[in-house]
Amino acid sequence: MSAERRPGEVLEDYVERQIREAQSRGEFDQLEGAGKPLPFVDKPHDPMDWWRRKLEREKLSVLPESIAVRREVEEVLASLDRLGSERLVRERLQALDARIRKLNRMATEGPPTDLAPLDVEASVARWRSRRNAPAPEGATRSRETTSPSPPPQRGRGSG
Repeated sequence: MSAERRPGEVLEDYVERQIREAQSRGEFDQLEGAGKPLPFVDKPHDPMDWWRRKLEREKLSVLPESIAVRREVEEVLASLDRLGSERLVRERLQALDARIRKLNRMATEGPPTDLAPLDVEASVARWRSRRNAPAPEGATRSRETTSPSPPPQRGRGSG
């Protein structure tokens, strides 16, 4: 790529030359989405759409902590069956429980939290019973299989 403009070259000509040179080098040949319609052509203009797609693509969140922790509780409880040892399950639950307790004590932004701390022992016992339960006849048991976890306890708890 020739990085500098030639003396007396108009900006538009410079840009067009950069495009032609890139095309001749084949830099546009394998672009993602080539041959597909543009995703925004038939939709009304939304100035925040770029931000939404970036947040989604990079799995970022702008939720207040009191709401984000609810999502985290659901994700952690759903992922417990994939963990291979009780120590890992207990560590994950204790870390989440500590976060809930801290949030209940210190949250100053967003909606108030009414998420009670987890009962780690009861959650570990449920994990243990699901792990030791016999698989249904004809079904193969896999550590990657997830079964729905009970919802977290709700209520006014400040830990």
